[in-house]
Amino acid sequence: MSTTETWTVGKLLNWTTEFLRKNGSPSPRLDAEVLLAHARGCQRIELYTSFDDEPSEEIRTAFREMVKRRSEGSPVAYLVGHKEFYATHFEVNPDVLIPRPETEHLVVEALDLAKELTAKPLRIADVGTGSGCVAIILAKQLPHSHLTAIDISPGALETARRNAVSHSIDESQICFVEGDLLSACEPEQQFELIVSNPPYVSDAEYAELDKSVRDYEPKSALVSSPSGAEIIQRLIGQSAQHLVSGGWLIFEFSPMLAERLNEFGGPEWEEPRLMKDLAGHPRVVSLRRGPTR
Repeated sequence: MSTTETWTVGKLLNWTTEFLRKNGSPSPRLDAEVLLAHARGCQRIELYTSFDDEPSEEIRTAFREMVKRRSEGSPVAYLVGHKEFYATHFEVNPDVLIPRPETEHLVVEALDLAKELTAKPLRIADVGTGSGCVAIILAKQLPHSHLTAIDISPGALETARRNAVSHSIDESQICFVEGDLLSACEPEQQFELIVSNPPYVSDAEYAELDKSVRDYEPKSALVSSPSGAEIIQRLIGQSAQHLVSGGWLIFEFSPMLAERLNEFGGPEWEEPRLMKDLAGHPRVVSLRRGPTR
């Protein structure tokens, strides 16, 4: 990208799109637009009425640096510091996974099942909260709920706390807890809903992930075990102790584990309920706690 030419917004976008395409980006035009909008401090849609504008040298320098890092594999969301999830913006950084559209199915399922539950406040645990996106959306949609957001990573919890503050959710509604799954909860602590997007990537799947995921996002939030199922199985075992009778455990999982669905249960649970994503892949499992025997 020569600094001696006249670089308009339109020309910057066209050049960068081609450059990122050659460097393996799966969405080069979108990446270019998001990065340039961030460098200009504007909404992406505003670029379309600014094609003939000439950004300042300061803006072009910031943009060039982000484009360089993107071409090396750095995720766009980390470069701009935020990601949209459920039509809401959340701060993200290398301490947390970048929210995916597939995880919105987890939220939809939780909101649907919450309609069946009459407890007030509705007690919800978000296990492996990461950026806090799931817990915060549930808190906004279910104002009479109380959430316990749990993560093993102190950095993730700090990010989640900042996101809660930025969305005006205070700690009277969300309590943030550092711990491994539900082990930090008191033995008698009970919930009507437990939701989780746990690590479920197998070692073999991890080796095949795009470098923008494998080299930048936290491995501990992605990889469970050689098979991908170990943390899910621990979560199910612990959840049986912390759910009220008739309560639900809802978790995201890999379509690669679908054939092992019969393992995700036991005598404490009713038949699993399965939700598919927009691509038709099994994505979310809901387990209802049966009557206490």
